[in-house]
Amino acid sequence: MILPIVGYGDPVLRKVGVAITPDYPNLKETIANMYETMYNAYGVGLAAPQVGMAIRLFVIDTTPFSEDDDLESAEQKELKGFKKTFINAKIVKEEGEEWSFNEGCLSIPDVREDVYRKPTVTIEYCEEDFVMKTEVFDGLIARVIQHEYDHIEGVLFTDKISSLKKRLIQKKLKNITEGKTFQEYRMKFAAAKKGR
Repeated sequence: MILPIVGYGDPVLRKVGVAITPDYPNLKETIANMYETMYNAYGVGLAAPQVGMAIRLFVIDTTPFSEDDDLESAEQKELKGFKKTFINAKIVKEEGEEWSFNEGCLSIPDVREDVYRKPTVTIEYCEEDFVMKTEVFDGLIARVIQHEYDHIEGVLFTDKISSLKKRLIQKKLKNITEGKTFQEYRMKFAAAKKGR
């Protein structure tokens, strides 16, 4: 089932997600719905807060990035078919020299900005089997993980840009909060909740 994606301004996007247990209600269905919602919106990642749930869960599929002709074939191969569910994730370490990449977010449509992040992350997480893993990821995969991980910490990519750039996008952010944006995917807006 395709879920509505929560737009910028909704308080759920600012909540730190809570850890879940294997008996979390309808977990398999929730994960399946999140993948379906992400694919419907042409995203490469989606975190539970973006569909209104303040829990530590996000899904990633970097396959669309593998179609970028500017990438080396080894990186394209790595990105193609990288699909993973992260439950109760905790970034243990971020390493390397920060690099810039133009990021966007399904909850903040029509806004893209260059964001600096470290190239390598070490992360502890569970997949759907709830077996704890510790893995190291780098490059674009690490970046997508960091972006989605920020969501479960109540952080948005717009928090990581300069105050000048924040001022320049202020009007767009206000429009999203008020639901004055059109996307080809379902969205839910903060202003609509308040009955405005």
